[in-house]
Amino acid sequence: MIKIIMNGCNGNMGRKICALVGKDSDAEIVAGVDMMASNATFPTFTNIDECDMPADVIIDFSTATAVPGVINYAVRKKLPLILCTTGLSEETIKMAEDASKEIALFKSANMSLGINLIANMLKKVVGILDENGFDIEITERHHNQKIDAPSGTALLLADSINEASGNKFDYVYDRSQRREKRNRKEIGITAVRGGTIVGEHSVIFAGQDEVIEFKHNANSKDVFAVGAIKAAKFIVGKPAGKYDMQDIMNEL
Repeated sequence: MIKIIMNGCNGNMGRKICALVGKDSDAEIVAGVDMMASNATFPTFTNIDECDMPADVIIDFSTATAVPGVINYAVRKKLPLILCTTGLSEETIKMAEDASKEIALFKSANMSLGINLIANMLKKVVGILDENGFDIEITERHHNQKIDAPSGTALLLADSINEASGNKFDYVYDRSQRREKRNRKEIGITAVRGGTIVGEHSVIFAGQDEVIEFKHNANSKDVFAVGAIKAAKFIVGKPAGKYDMQDIMNEL
């Protein structure tokens, strides 16, 4: 049974992960970390540096400002880290890159198996569609409490396309100040915020007289919680390095 420290245990995703782990005979939450009070059955700490519970892995679903402290703790304790928090600064991303030289660090902008399957498919089709003149647009829709835009998942999908194309595309987030035709070497990314939308992403390939669309809807946040737990089980025992959902898919 793997022992998990849940950083952000009282957030929406933290509570979902804790609830699912509670039904899992192969894993348990041995400690939680959160600034908010918690009625959890496991020990909780307001500062991760105060956590002294032995564990096998850390799952982080917190806030961008909390991530540097989690990374430092994981490196100091030599614990694998599942980094699910998005909206990270360039400095924090670099910090995570450096940490992966010392610990196994799993980072994915989206923990859904479906999203990562689409990202894989996009890499395979973009060459054919781009060669045949298809323009590429990405739209993402989320609830009105989400603070970062565009979503990390929208960027994950855009990066999958761009990397497979030799990084030839520029990302365009706003055309309101432009008075010119669309450039062929761009990917338009549009963010919508409203209501309680969990997460919807569309990748649109618009060609001459035809449109091809890849779409993913998350109907609940449980899909991300399941992915985080799957990642925790996957990473325990792995050597230091960078891992993501594609590694899990390759193993599957």
